[in-house]
Amino acid sequence: MSKIENFLSALEEEEIIEAIRMAELNTSGEIRVHIEKSSKGNLYQRSLEVFHALKMDNTKAQNGVLIYVAVEDRTFTIYGDTGINRVVPKDFWNNTKDTIQSHFKTGDFCRGLVQGILMAGKELKNHFPYASDDKNELPNEISKS
Repeated sequence: MSKIENFLSALEEEEIIEAIRMAELNTSGEIRVHIEKSSKGNLYQRSLEVFHALKMDNTKAQNGVLIYVAVEDRTFTIYGDTGINRVVPKDFWNNTKDTIQSHFKTGDFCRGLVQGILMAGKELKNHFPYASDDKNELPNEISKS
């Protein structure tokens, strides 16, 4: 088995997908998690490539959030689209990253991702509240490569 397959159990993946679903209930924002072996260099650049490949830049309000994890590199980043970054507090992504990282340091990757997702959902709700005509623009599944 590869490190990606060992990173989360099937039950943990379901817990993360449920966290995404719950976080998106009250917002038009979209949250995705992507896991891959390595960023093969620049972490930020790779997360941006994945963001575009997952078509996260096609949301109506530019309110997609990607949590990108490079397993072998033992690192992650959070990429928020331009609509979000215009309205969230400057330290928001750092606070979310710190929360995720505190769980990752203890090996609790699932809890870290769930907490980060829920934090992002709460902030998205403040700036992009759910409207009756909202639709889920992106799948909630964890993407892997």
